[in-house]
Amino acid sequence: MLKYISKYILFFVGILPLSFNALSLHAQIWTSTADASVQLVKYPLTKIENTATIPSGIIKVKVNPQKTYQTMEGFGYALTGGSAQVIHHLSKEKRKALINEIFGPSSSSLGVSYIRISMGASDLDAEVFSYCDLPKNEVDPQLTHFNLSKDTVHLIPILKEILAIQPNIKIMASPWSAPIWMKSNGISMGGHLLKKYYASYALYFEKYIKAMQAKGIQIHSLTMQNEPEHGGNNPSMLMSAEEQTEFLRDYLGPQLKAAKLKTEIVLFDHNADHPNYPITILNDAKARSYASATAFHLYLGKEEALSEVHKAYPDKKIYFTEQWTGAKGSYDEDFMWHLAHIVIGTIENWSAVVLEWNLANDAKFEPHTPFGCTECKGAFTIQDSNIQRNVSYYIIGQIAKFVKPGAIRTLSSSTDASLLTSSFNLKNGKKAILILNTTDSKQILLEENKNHYLINIPAKAASTIIWP
Repeated sequence: MLKYISKYILFFVGILPLSFNALSLHAQIWTSTADASVQLVKYPLTKIENTATIPSGIIKVKVNPQKTYQTMEGFGYALTGGSAQVIHHLSKEKRKALINEIFGPSSSSLGVSYIRISMGASDLDAEVFSYCDLPKNEVDPQLTHFNLSKDTVHLIPILKEILAIQPNIKIMASPWSAPIWMKSNGISMGGHLLKKYYASYALYFEKYIKAMQAKGIQIHSLTMQNEPEHGGNNPSMLMSAEEQTEFLRDYLGPQLKAAKLKTEIVLFDHNADHPNYPITILNDAKARSYASATAFHLYLGKEEALSEVHKAYPDKKIYFTEQWTGAKGSYDEDFMWHLAHIVIGTIENWSAVVLEWNLANDAKFEPHTPFGCTECKGAFTIQDSNIQRNVSYYIIGQIAKFVKPGAIRTLSSSTDASLLTSSFNLKNGKKAILILNTTDSKQILLEENKNHYLINIPAKAASTIIWP
């Protein structure tokens, strides 16, 4: 899995001036390159005791651990029904090894700490379903037919295996559609939730959370609708800001509160081109009282929009919940763009969670529903017993492996605009910084209080540095 290329040993170690001290055993640098020749490779790090030996004009990256921002909650992927299906089909031994590689507590694990699942089917399930499907023209406002049967085949067994090794993992749930009998158009794609079923749909959420609890699965957070402004997916459902406000304020919020459920309610769950959507909801004081965070995607808009919502309501958290890598994308371009915009970009704009779409599928980018995504590339391609690690594995791995939940973002800056950074105070007392070098290879000086480290970063590469 991890590649150790001898030429990079020369790059990182061989060119260091002899006047520098011996390599520190307490600091580390982990690097991945956009050309995939180096993938999460660990190198020693040189600490400088005598600052007089620092070359003049060297590029500097400064970290101020006293200036702090949001607390990080986790990094990971969407565990779609299709992801669970292809993982579940592995042999018991291979499945256990893979789950340990992704979620396990050891330092060799990828370090995934947060996952997003769908309530009912997403478009990356083998079929469309809800938890209360009925024959045509039948309705069930009291949800007497509610059941999790479809999820018990693959998703719930995989969740239980994950929880067995990572009991503290946070799970977000998002619906792609209400049951079709609740919708204005009576089909799985598009349409709106009929107002006469707002109460039934709030009950649907309560029943779901409780049914998952009965299976030993705690739902940490939920969004009210995946991509509420996009009705062309299968399944999907449209929900305006005004509809989401009313549903949250008058139905879902009170329903979960009365049931004494502590699951967070997260707004929006769609593109950064419309920060006014969650702000509209938060402008309603009663609706705001039930909301914990706003979730964003970045298929449209810019990550700076996340800061607009934070600025308007700084007491509400920001999450980033979805971005895909596609079948036609190139490894190097996806690696650089996602680390720049999805990881560093959203974190620097207050996101406490970063999730990629999705965890796994097969070599044909299946399973998916009819009219579902046919080109979504998982972090893993699993075909029969073969497992391939794709670009989003290394995008998320470059931070999830090192920055654990509870880390606090700190201030960092660079004298070179081609270096993008995010820095953190870790819970174990150490410091960390993710640096993305967007141009040619360069030598930099990392400064943090009285600590100075000399770092060489290859062209178009990401390095995560951890130090005492």
